Amino acid sequence: MKIVINGAERDVVATTLAALLEERGFSGRVATAVNETFVPAAMRATHMLQNGDRIEVVAPMQGG
Repeated sequence: MKIVINGAERDVVATTLAALLEERGFSGRVATAVNETFVPAAMRATHMLQNGDRIEVVAPMQGG
């Protein structure tokens, strides 16, 4: 399926948001949104992806 992750179009096999994060190598604490709607960590395993979805993954940065 084709989706957009952080502005870049990608072909993925994952069908849930949690599987997508694993497939793309995201680890640790991240915030996620699908089609501009925040998806809490507890909902990622059940959040089904659709062809054309726009996913944003943001990791906190350290420093100042």
